[in-house]
Amino acid sequence: MTKDARDAATFYATALGGLTAGLLRQKLLAIWPDCAGLSLLGLGFAGPYLQLWREQSVRSIAAFPHDQGAALWPIGRASLSCLVEEDALPFPDFAFDRILLVHGLEQVDNARRTLREAWRLLKDDGRIVVIVPNRRGLWAYAETTPFGHGQPYSQGQLARLLSGLFFQVEKQDSALFAPPLAWRLNLRAFEIWEKAGHALAPQLAGLTIAEARKDLHAIMPLRRRSSGRRVLVDAT
Repeated sequence: MTKDARDAATFYATALGGLTAGLLRQKLLAIWPDCAGLSLLGLGFAGPYLQLWREQSVRSIAAFPHDQGAALWPIGRASLSCLVEEDALPFPDFAFDRILLVHGLEQVDNARRTLREAWRLLKDDGRIVVIVPNRRGLWAYAETTPFGHGQPYSQGQLARLLSGLFFQVEKQDSALFAPPLAWRLNLRAFEIWEKAGHALAPQLAGLTIAEARKDLHAIMPLRRRSSGRRVLVDAT
């Protein structure tokens, strides 16, 4: 089942969604503290996180899978967003320095094709961060959140997938140890859950995170296409 972008936006407007976004923003800033002068692409539902670097980046684009719909980001501000076909992204080769893939890989029809497109779009020193639900965590099965849909991955599965598609995995992390419940006591203990989970049961995290760089020694086979890449809808 594919999660609609409007449903994801609704989740992030809740107290649980706000805590989730805050936690992941901290993780992302630790990985990419400075993106000044860089071009960024967000694939999936990346708007709540792209805004971390929006003011300092040269260009920041949110690309939504066409079957999920699009949402403006940040709310109340002008933004650049579009609907795309995940395996035929409408951007030229070497167009981006950084790609953030969140609420995306677990829901696409062909994960390998999507990552091949990401490899094509990255510059030679480009990097990608992929955030997916962890198959051993509770969040992968909570359909009330955007993470409870599609194919979850373990850390090892995600690393092997990236490595097999000519990415060099450099960092791996995990997040979301609190149960995916909007109960008041659970929300108050959100940070406690996170610290305890990392220390006691890291394999049970709700999400797995990987940063990888483009492998400069990789050779990607060219695939023939019957039609050119195209933007389906301009959502600005």
